Amino acid sequence: MNPRMSRALSVAIVTFLMAIVVSFVSKIILGRVGLILGFFVLLIIVITGVIFDVIGTAATAAKERPFNAMAAKKVYGAKQALRMTRSADRVASFCNDIVGDMTGTISGAIGAAIAIEFVMRTNSSFAGETVVSTVVIGIIAGLTVGGKAWGKNAAISESERIVLAVGKVLAWIEDSIGLIILNDRKTIDKRKSPGSVKKSIEGDSNCGKTS
Repeated sequence: MNPRMSRALSVAIVTFLMAIVVSFVSKIILGRVGLILGFFVLLIIVITGVIFDVIGTAATAAKERPFNAMAAKKVYGAKQALRMTRSADRVASFCNDIVGDMTGTISGAIGAAIAIEFVMRTNSSFAGETVVSTVVIGIIAGLTVGGKAWGKNAAISESERIVLAVGKVLAWIEDSIGLIILNDRKTIDKRKSPGSVKKSIEGDSNCGKTS
């Protein structure tokens, strides 16, 4: 399979599974906490989408050089931040596409559920249901679009600070679980490059001659 098709398929599957899990959990929470706290759940989902959109945009806007210098000085989180900038396409794909689109879809579904719940509790007419649904959708759209518009400006102007902050979080997680979350794209590409394979073969042949 084409690598691009394979990657697109994997993104679609991950998004599908994450959307099901998050939507299921959100609906359960919404059914138990009622309308007021349901709006807070909706707000958290919208804010999550905005935050990840900021991270994805900042990763594409940030440059490698500052993080190279920080990593040389052993600044905490600088190595993780450097890996983020080197793999900016993967970070943006996950943050902007997977999480961003997923939260947008789920927030719309939860907004519709809130509108229906409100109409059922107040015994509103069809016109009232239409008004409530329209207002809820307008609030969700306004918060999402406005938040992402503000976030993109912040992500571009403060890209280094944002990426370093996320790098520190990744460093803490990696220290806690003992696993590398995001591999270094350049290191992987060098290992896979024909030149590195050729050098490896030449090195093996030279070792055979000397022995």
